[in-house]
Amino acid sequence: MRIVVDAMGSDQYPGPDVGGAVLAAREWGDEITLVGNEDLIQAELAKHVTSGLKLEIVGASEVIGMLDKPGESSQKKTDSSMHVGMSLVRAGQADGFVSAGNTGAVLAVALLQTLKRIRGVKRPALTAVFRNPTGYTIMADFGANADCRPEWLVQFGVMANQYAKLGLGIAEPRVALLSNGEEEGKGNSLVHDALPLMQAEKGFHFVGNMEPKEVLLGETDVIIHDGFTGNIMGKSLEAMGSMMSRLIREEIKASPISLVGGALASSAFQRVRKRVDPFEVGGAILLGVDGIVIIGHGRSNDVAVKNAIRQARQAIQGNVVEAIKSGF
Repeated sequence: MRIVVDAMGSDQYPGPDVGGAVLAAREWGDEITLVGNEDLIQAELAKHVTSGLKLEIVGASEVIGMLDKPGESSQKKTDSSMHVGMSLVRAGQADGFVSAGNTGAVLAVALLQTLKRIRGVKRPALTAVFRNPTGYTIMADFGANADCRPEWLVQFGVMANQYAKLGLGIAEPRVALLSNGEEEGKGNSLVHDALPLMQAEKGFHFVGNMEPKEVLLGETDVIIHDGFTGNIMGKSLEAMGSMMSRLIREEIKASPISLVGGALASSAFQRVRKRVDPFEVGGAILLGVDGIVIIGHGRSNDVAVKNAIRQARQAIQGNVVEAIKSGF
């Protein structure tokens, strides 16, 4: 397969973007196309051993930065690495696109300039994945739609259900609606109105309302919510993981005895860190557009970019886009 990587996406571009592409090409042997400033990409590639790897550079004269306004930049910077990369997917010259760039700009370029929505989809959903004690939980929407209508949440459930099955290999995904209580009377007006629609939907296995604590314990495979709520919940989980890691390090260094204990348990701490590190997942897939698009964090390192490419591979292999088209 051929996957396009936005080499000008991350906060520290093109280092992590190119480094992650090299790691992916080395591990899976796929063809990786790096899009952006050719001189910068070439200089970064020179730092790596790339003999035998299928790496290609496609030039793009413009960069959409993190501080650029998504709507304005998507219309004016039409030769950006995002436009060029997603245009390759639209033209059938690539199978998927990965960027750690400006999330709003990726959304705008995908929806308005290049790939467009799948017919029947009211709104696309940015769909994040995080680890729970038993596997993975998928969150939709993760920030593409701050305000939502009840029927949109149902569509998020249909799309995320297909991704869970075909992209992550979950045989019978459990789909839940995020609320402040399991009872049907709990939640805001959006939850109240969406609940009967979710219950009536035959396109997924709905298990009812669910609180965050059950979500974290892995009692659902897919959790549905508006983008505002989902983004805050996701960022809170990231912050909690970082805070716990920092507190553990501080307490280990607090005394000679805890230092010895920390050294003995270091391998266990490393395994826990990997399980809560969002970079080990990679990014969030944009479901509902006519092509595979993975959006990573601006702070992504080489490993995060590589894992975002892995997510794209899984979605491509699972034929997720065609499954969503069939579902609608």
